[in-house]
Amino acid sequence: MSSNLQTISQEVLELERSLNERWSVGDSHGYLDNYHADISYFDPALERLLVGRDAVVEHIQKLYKNPHIVRNEYLNPHVLASDAGDLAVLSYNLRTYVAAEHGGETLLRAWNATEVYRRIAGAWRIVHSNWAITQSMTTASAS
Repeated sequence: MSSNLQTISQEVLELERSLNERWSVGDSHGYLDNYHADISYFDPALERLLVGRDAVVEHIQKLYKNPHIVRNEYLNPHVLASDAGDLAVLSYNLRTYVAAEHGGETLLRAWNATEVYRRIAGAWRIVHSNWAITQSMTTASAS
């Protein structure tokens, strides 16, 4: 891995974690404020692509409530970056945990996440976001 890719990977991973940690404790504005004006957004709750920050913010604000997540696991992170170093694609698996009724933790959700970041005016901004709920399938299928 080149030092430029290492630096970009570290920056993007740290930013993504900071945005997600805010989300986990009831502050959705980390993500919402980072979204670029022309973001495209796939949400598993919708059948269509959302385009534009205003549409994404409106959608999320209708659904969002503090998930009270006590722990996140960021698994298998992978970053690809453009040769120019101004575009980065982050893909990872996220497992979120909440407090269990009788102590300990319980898995809330498992996600497959892809975020496309673009460096704009020196700051990484999300220009595309795709969240998919991980599901167990009894039979593998490509359809």
